[in-house]
Amino acid sequence: MARGHLRIYLGAAPGVGKTFAMLNEGRRRASRGTDVAVAYIETHGRANTAAQIGDLPLIPRQRVEYRGRTFEELDLDAVLARKPDVVLVDELAHTNVPGCRHEKRWQDVETMRDAGINVISTVNVQHLESLHDVVEQITGIDQQETIPDSVVRGADQVELVDQTPEALRRRMAHGNIYAAEKVDAALGNYFRVGNLTALRELALLWLADKVDLSLQDYRERHGIAAPWETKERVLVTITGAPGGDDLIRRSARMARRTRGELIGVHVVRSDGLRAGSERDGADTITQRRVLLEEVGGRYVEVVGADIADALLQVARAENATQIVLGASRNSRWSDLWRGSVVHRLVRNAMGQLDVHVISGEDHHGEPRGAATFTRSSRLQSVSPTRRAIALALAAAGLPLFTVALVAARDSMGLQNTLLCYLLAVVGIATVGGVAPGLLASVVAFLLLNFYFTPPLHTFTIANGRDGFALFALLVIGGVVSVLVDLAARRRAEAYRARAEARMLATMAGITADDPDPLPRLVDQLGSAFGLAGLAVMAPRGDRWEVEAAADAAGLIRHPDEADHRVALADGAVLVWSGRSLTGEEREVLASFTTQVTLARHRRVLQREAEQAMAQAKANELRNALLAAVSHDLRTPLASIRAAATSLLARDIEWQPEAREELLRTIDDEAARLNNLVGNLLDMSRLRTGEVATRPQVVGADEVVGAALASLRGATHAVVLDVPDGLPPLIVDPALLERALANLVDNALRCSPDGAAVRVEAGAVGDTVHVRVIDRGPGIPAADRDRVVLPFQRLGDQPGGLGVGLGLAVAKGFVEAVGGELRIEDTPGGGATMVVVLPTDGHAVAIAP
Repeated sequence: MARGHLRIYLGAAPGVGKTFAMLNEGRRRASRGTDVAVAYIETHGRANTAAQIGDLPLIPRQRVEYRGRTFEELDLDAVLARKPDVVLVDELAHTNVPGCRHEKRWQDVETMRDAGINVISTVNVQHLESLHDVVEQITGIDQQETIPDSVVRGADQVELVDQTPEALRRRMAHGNIYAAEKVDAALGNYFRVGNLTALRELALLWLADKVDLSLQDYRERHGIAAPWETKERVLVTITGAPGGDDLIRRSARMARRTRGELIGVHVVRSDGLRAGSERDGADTITQRRVLLEEVGGRYVEVVGADIADALLQVARAENATQIVLGASRNSRWSDLWRGSVVHRLVRNAMGQLDVHVISGEDHHGEPRGAATFTRSSRLQSVSPTRRAIALALAAAGLPLFTVALVAARDSMGLQNTLLCYLLAVVGIATVGGVAPGLLASVVAFLLLNFYFTPPLHTFTIANGRDGFALFALLVIGGVVSVLVDLAARRRAEAYRARAEARMLATMAGITADDPDPLPRLVDQLGSAFGLAGLAVMAPRGDRWEVEAAADAAGLIRHPDEADHRVALADGAVLVWSGRSLTGEEREVLASFTTQVTLARHRRVLQREAEQAMAQAKANELRNALLAAVSHDLRTPLASIRAAATSLLARDIEWQPEAREELLRTIDDEAARLNNLVGNLLDMSRLRTGEVATRPQVVGADEVVGAALASLRGATHAVVLDVPDGLPPLIVDPALLERALANLVDNALRCSPDGAAVRVEAGAVGDTVHVRVIDRGPGIPAADRDRVVLPFQRLGDQPGGLGVGLGLAVAKGFVEAVGGELRIEDTPGGGATMVVVLPTDGHAVAIAP
C-alpha cells in the first residue's frame, strides 16, 4: 500500500488565510469526484471560514475528559475507519490533550499517511522548531506548540500563504481575525508591522531553503553538474597567506549585496602540502574559520592533489556561482614552472561560474600600490640586489666566459669574440647600471686584449683596427650603463609621482568625505612616511594642545619632546620623533601640510557653525516662548484677573452660587497656568540636559493611577484596563507620571464629546506597553515626528489652549526613564500613544 501524500499550507502569521486556502483546495478536489472529508477545522469564530466548509463531510471529533473538563480532539480511529481519499486537518502543530493516542497532531497525520490517506494541513512559521527562539525574540511570545522541521520539510508540497503586513492589519482592524475587544491589543502587540515583516521574511527564507534542497536533489538525480544560478553562492578560498582576512570580508560583502550565501573552502593537498603559501598554519586557518562564521559564512575543507580541480568540484557540488581567491604571490618563473592555480581555475571554469581575483596586501601589511614615502622611495637607479648580481657577473662571470671562448678561439675569430663580449657587457650593464657596466667594460677590454688580440698574452695591440674595436667596446659598455641608469631613475621618478598623486587623491577624498578629516589625514601621513609619534599641536595659552595624532603609543605632549617639527598656520606645528626626512620627502610633505591646514580651518568653521546653529535654536525657542507667553499664558491670567476684580467690586452683591463660580474659575485657570508654566520649565530642563532620574521598582497600576489623580477635569471619561500581575517597572515614577498625565490630558482634549479615552497596559516580552487611546481626528503619519516637537499643535485645535509642549515633554520624560513613545492609528479613527517601558533595568533601544 502506497503511503499517503502530505500537502501543507505554511502561513507567516495567524489570519493570512491558511485554513481558507485548505478548504478551498478540498472543495476543488471534491468537485472533481475525490472523496474528501474534514477531520478537524478550527474556524476561530470567523464566519467566512465556517462558510467555506460548505457541504464537505465532517468526521465527528472525539471528546476527551481531562482535569474535570471536556475537550474536542481529532478522532484518529474514526478517520482510519472512514478512510477517505483526502482528509483536511487544521493546525498541524497542535498538542493533543492527554488521553489521545498520540501526543502531537502531526503524529496522527503520519499514522493517516501510513494507512494510505492523503492529508492537507496547515501550520504557521512560528511553530517550526528551528525558528522557535527567533520568533520569541521578535514577538516576545514563547510558542508552546512546535513541530519538527523534518515533518514539514518531508511534505510532498509546501505552499506559502502570504499577505503584506498592511493588508493583514487591515483585516484585523475590520474584525476579520479577532473579536473587536481584542483588536487594539493585538495590533499593538503581536500584529505590529515590524513583527509581521520579520515573520514574513522568516517564512520566505525557510521555504526558499526547502526549495533549494529539492533543487539540489533534482540535479543529483538527473546528473546535472553545471551550476544553476537560482541563488547566488560565493565561494572564497581559505588559506594561511597574508591578506586572507580581507579576502573573507570582501567576499562577505559580495554575498550580502546579492543576498547570497558565503562558503569558505580550504584545500588540503593530498601529498601533505597546504594550498597556497608555505606560511599556512593550523592556527591561522582556525582563526579565519572563526572569522568566516562571524560574517555568516559556512566552512568546507576538502583534500585534493590539484587545488584548481578541488575548488571546481566544491563549486559544482554547492551550486556556487562565484569563486573569490587572492592574487598569486608566486614569481612568474614559479608560475611557469609549477603552473598557476588562477589560470587553471579560469580556464576550467570557463562559461560555468565567475572567478574574482582580489589583490591583497604584501607581507608588510601595505596594500599593493599604496603610496608611501619612506627612505626606500628615494630615487635609485637599480636595487642593491640587482647591482650585487651584476658586479658578481662582471668580476667572476666574465673570466669564466673567457675560459669558454679561449677553447673555441681558433674557430670563432676576433670579430665574433668581440660581439660575444659586447653582448655580455650590455647584459651586465642592463642588470646593474653604471658601476657594474663600467667595470664589465674594463674587464672585457682587458681580457679581450690579453687572450684574443695579437700578439696574444700581452697588452700590446699590433693592429690599429683591433685597437679601435676594443675602444668601441669600452665606449659602448659605458654608454649603455649610463642609459640604463637614466632609464631606471626616470622609472623611479614615475613611480614616485604616481605614489604622490595617489596620496594626494586619497587625502583629497578624506577631506571631501569626512566631516572632521584631521585625524585621518594625520594618520595617513604617519603611515605614508613611516613617522613615529606624528601629531598636530597648537598653542592654547601657556600650554600645547594635541589636535590629532597618528601614534597614540608614542604621543608627544610638547613640541620640545619631538625630534622634528614643521610649522603650520596660526602657530600650530606638525611634530614627530625618529628619523629625519630627505629633501625630496620634505618637498612632498609640504604639499600635504596644506591639506592639514585646510582640515584645521574646516574644524574651526564647523565649530563656529555648530555654535551658530545652537544660537539659532536658542533664538527659535526664545521666539516661540515669547509667542506662547503673549497669547497662551495671558489667557488664563486674564480670566483670573477678571474673576478676582469682580469679587473685589464693592458695588455688587454676589450671590453664593455666583461667588462660587468665580472662585472656581480662578482655581481652574490657576491650575491651567500652573500646568503651562510647569511644561515650560520641564522643556527647559530637557533642552539643557538637567533631567535627573531616580529609577526604582514600581507597579504600572500605581503610576497610571497617580497620573490620572494629578489631572483635573473630565477624568471620569477615562476607561482603565490595567490588569494585575504585570511585571514591575524600573523607572523614575515621578517623570513617568508626568509623561502619562500629559498624554491622557492631550487625549481628553482631542476626543469628541461623549467619547471615552482608554488607558490599557500589557506585557510584551521583557517590556510593558501602556497605551493611551483616543477617538479624535488622529495624527497623519507624515506629522508624527513633528507633533512631538516643542510648540507644535498642528492645527488640531486652532483656538485651543496650551503652548504645544505636552507631547514634547511626555516624549522627553519617557526617553529619560529608558522608554520609547510611539504613535499609532486607532482602529476606527483616532490616535494611540504607546509608551514602551523597561522591566529589567535596560533601556529600550529607540529606533532612529
